[in-house]
Amino acid sequence: MDHYVDITLRPDPEFPAPLLMNALFAKLHRVLASRDAGLAGQVAVSFPRHAATGRLLHLGDRLRLHGQATGLTALLAQDWLAGMRDHTQPATVAAVPATVQHRIVRRVQAQSSPERLRRRLARRHHLDATEAALRIPDSAAQTLRLPWVQLRSSSTGQSFRLFIEHGPLLPHPIPGTFSPYGLSLGATVPWF
Repeated sequence: MDHYVDITLRPDPEFPAPLLMNALFAKLHRVLASRDAGLAGQVAVSFPRHAATGRLLHLGDRLRLHGQATGLTALLAQDWLAGMRDHTQPATVAAVPATVQHRIVRRVQAQSSPERLRRRLARRHHLDATEAALRIPDSAAQTLRLPWVQLRSSSTGQSFRLFIEHGPLLPHPIPGTFSPYGLSLGATVPWF
């Protein structure tokens, strides 16, 4: 990952930055998940202006795409930013600076629905609802204090939050694969 593209949201009095970031990220995900685009696993994301401490939890107003120059150029050549051009500053491919650190940017999922966990337990172990409720109390729900984007599943139509964690800074890159969200459980992206 020796090149990057910064897509910065322009301030808009009608649409707050988190709403625009949701739309921008959804468009990016659709193109990365598309088999026609041929970009599977070639593009990673980070959010250089994210805030995940204190009361503020947001991804900021900048989406950084990481990859090789050819993949990023091919991505920008597609019309995936249609409808967002008025809300973003023009983006160009640039080389990653020589001295950078690295970090893993990954998706984090919480077991946030005790009811769903109970249904699953009941199905797997042939339990009734009462027994499943005794084994998994309401207090089993996890909550995350991480920034997120709101997306809609193309397969089910349901809305969900994709929680994103920026890991600790590392001195060296770790190679690996990236999901259609541009995230990875173990591969790093340059951080600068």
